[in-house]
Amino acid sequence: MKIRHLLCVLILSAVVTGYLHADKLLVPMDLSQSDHLKAYGVAYRALGQGVDVEWLLNFRGGSFLMNYDKSVERDCAVAGVRWERVAASDVLSIYQVIEENNMETVLLEKAPRIAVYIPDNFEPWDDAVTLVLEYADIPYDQVWDDDVLKGALTKYDWLHLHHEDFTGQYGKFYGTQRHSEWYQAEVRINEEMAQRLGFSKVSRMKLAVALAIKEYIAQGGFVFSMCSACDTYDIGLAAGETDICHEVYDGDPFDRQANSKLDFSRCLAFENFQVILDPLVYEHSTIDVTQEASRRGPNTFFSLFDFSAKFDPVPCMLVQNHTSLVKEFLGQCTGFRRGTIKVSAVILGEVVGTEEVKYLHGEYGKGTFTYLGGHDPEDYQHFVGDPPTDLSLHRNSPGYRLVLNNVLFPAARKKELKT
Repeated sequence: MKIRHLLCVLILSAVVTGYLHADKLLVPMDLSQSDHLKAYGVAYRALGQGVDVEWLLNFRGGSFLMNYDKSVERDCAVAGVRWERVAASDVLSIYQVIEENNMETVLLEKAPRIAVYIPDNFEPWDDAVTLVLEYADIPYDQVWDDDVLKGALTKYDWLHLHHEDFTGQYGKFYGTQRHSEWYQAEVRINEEMAQRLGFSKVSRMKLAVALAIKEYIAQGGFVFSMCSACDTYDIGLAAGETDICHEVYDGDPFDRQANSKLDFSRCLAFENFQVILDPLVYEHSTIDVTQEASRRGPNTFFSLFDFSAKFDPVPCMLVQNHTSLVKEFLGQCTGFRRGTIKVSAVILGEVVGTEEVKYLHGEYGKGTFTYLGGHDPEDYQHFVGDPPTDLSLHRNSPGYRLVLNNVLFPAARKKELKT
């Protein structure tokens, strides 16, 4: 009776709006899709043109359905994205399949305004998200410490953080890279910025930035983080005013009792971790599992959780994919130790049989945060100075799809984002 009632409602609505008199354009996201990554760009641009887009959760890999539009069809053809024209008579059949299975439709209402937290001297290969945004032709703005502290984030729906070190320790590259030109430039740029903004040292500036981002989330912002921005952000919040930076970073001694002074209530995702204070150890804390992950090697996969599309649409949106297994990839923070994750966080992906959680999501105030460990989903072990990944060779990357799920996530109708 439930299905019959739904179909009656749909048919009545369709007659009233003229819905049955128009074909639909379906962008399939299963294995038939020729370029999954650019398909997200097609959906994003359609939203920008005022075209309503339905995200069909768990239907053919999380496909997109919209009113037929010649400009969108042309966009698909130019981008090399596979599309299907669906006759109006077949649309209700699609909805019936969705109603009878673990699937759901989510209406996307507007193209989110996107900001990426990166310095002016960044290279595109430094950040997997900017790489895929440019490949998918999705526009974004750069913001940096001065922009954040001046309140610029209020203009954006979505903010990405990547391998920034919010503790003021420059990624803990001191032991191996302190004589490198790029490392010295990073120190100089950050110290000059801190001085210009009136901070005594970089760690104090980064704490202020972290708190401003936390307030942005509390007011309804969406933050997506990868690599060291995941763990160092929470470490910076937990440390607060406690000095965890060795004097090689800021010229004064660190607090040797720092680990006993961490306040985990300030953190978004993590708790019960210890900070590694030795500047010669290339690791920030016990949150990260890079050493264990590297021992497992490149033939490792992490598994995406299977969520109820009808009752848990938010995590379901974030794991949409054409496969439930995704290749492991390392980073400054590769993944998160299970015992350090707060119970309030929702685990989205894990390496089964290990302590590694790869992908998680949570709420804070009116907004959300999502953390994906690792640096580049198609470069297992990216080194400083390596050439950028050519995404035209990875058009169907399930790892990069996770990134783009997060890009479209804020476009969903607000009631769908309530968990």
